[in-house]
Amino acid sequence: METNLMYDMYVPTRVMFGAGMLDKLNEQPMPGRRALIVISNGKSTRANGYLSRTEEQLHKAGVETVLFDGVMPNPTVSNVDAGAKAAREHGCDFLVALGGGSVMDCTKAIAVMATNDGELWDYVPIGSGKGKPIAVRPLPIIAITTTAGTGSETDDSGVITREDTFEKAFVGDASLFPVLSIVDPELMASVPPTFTAYQGFDALFHSTEGYIARGANLMSDMYALTAIENLATYLPRAVKDGKDMEARTHVAFGNTLSGVVMCLTLITSEHALEHALSAYHPALPHGAGLIMISLAYYKYFIERHACDERFVRMAQAMGMPEATRPEDFLTALTRLQEACGVADLKMSDYGITPDEFETLMRNTREVMGIMFTSDRVQMRDEEIVRIYRESYR
Repeated sequence: METNLMYDMYVPTRVMFGAGMLDKLNEQPMPGRRALIVISNGKSTRANGYLSRTEEQLHKAGVETVLFDGVMPNPTVSNVDAGAKAAREHGCDFLVALGGGSVMDCTKAIAVMATNDGELWDYVPIGSGKGKPIAVRPLPIIAITTTAGTGSETDDSGVITREDTFEKAFVGDASLFPVLSIVDPELMASVPPTFTAYQGFDALFHSTEGYIARGANLMSDMYALTAIENLATYLPRAVKDGKDMEARTHVAFGNTLSGVVMCLTLITSEHALEHALSAYHPALPHGAGLIMISLAYYKYFIERHACDERFVRMAQAMGMPEATRPEDFLTALTRLQEACGVADLKMSDYGITPDEFETLMRNTREVMGIMFTSDRVQMRDEEIVRIYRESYR
């Protein structure tokens, strides 16, 4: 099986991984003296005690804290602007992202806009963004992840929605790697089963996409296969029993590895197709959208023999040691979706209609077109539409 024999790896984040690691935060060197803690606009971070525990740890370390609780599930430019304003008004010199991928992504954008002039889209390099370089170093970030889905705790970019143009696009820079990330599976025990599954599949697809990408290499292959094996083995257990700490730990491990995969190679267009869906339908969880299109998406590449050996190897990593055909990957993926109770998701339940597919295709081309450069087979516009149609229920 061929792979690229060269890679460029830069992941400067210190990662503290394991159950109970949040309690060691106060012992770590802090990147500043006044932190803006960024959380979602939901109730769980407070209700489960994660906010009070984090505040206690920071106060023990001599850090003053200010709270910003305005991050939506698909974070928007207005969320970023409000967070950056709070950081400036309160004189915060670093940020603490306490939450899942949406919170961590939004925090990275807040870090940029807290120190730089203009608008966020000035610094977005794709879609209608102006692609300007980030002139002033963003505020440093500590990431404390409460979910296992995006790997954002170990990468340098965040996805933000611009509502007026229906764009989900990313802002990224090496300065946006968190200086410290805490991955404590105990903070994930309260995630409901359905969202555990959605987030776990998001993590899985970061690695499956990275593994079949044109830029797959010696290092990304190692991380991706290990992530796929951990997620496929333990995600059903975590969905069944959220307090199964062994399962939660292995799912979190797979997620963190998948974050590193994205630092080693550009993932493929599956994420581009989904970002269009949730840009127009923000109530659709990102992971759910990925699950909906996944079988038709991977079937497209399997039918065109894009990388047969790689699909076989992924099927083997997902619990089918007897796999010999690329189609076995679709079998393994279907079984995993069934085991996690997400095999019957419907686009129609989120208000998506077939007459949107042409618009979604244009959106994914215009906003996330760069991700198609990572595909081993180049899709035509009508083939993108066909994947949406085959996925529709």
